[in-house]
Amino acid sequence: HPTMTFASTGVRREGDAWKLDGDLTVRGTTRPVTLDVEYLGAVTDPWGGQRVAFTATGEVDREDFGLTWNVALETGGVLVGKSITIEIDTELVHAG
Repeated sequence: HPTMTFASTGVRREGDAWKLDGDLTVRGTTRPVTLDVEYLGAVTDPWGGQRVAFTATGEVDREDFGLTWNVALETGGVLVGKSITIEIDTELVHAG
């Protein structure tokens, strides 16, 4: 599907890790999800601005969003698995 939306509801620390909570919407169905956050680093851009990068990843059951299409394979199993990986890559710029 060409468009999915994610709206963050919060960021929290869990032990040594960070979690990103939010609502994922696919095909008009919205479900809460939690993604694992990884800090990728900070740089100064050519104009002197400070930038930091993060990636957030997690897995969801596609059937929870009404994505149930599949085809049985002759060799057994199905063409599309139930679990899909969500990855959000983001770069933040200090606005001060």
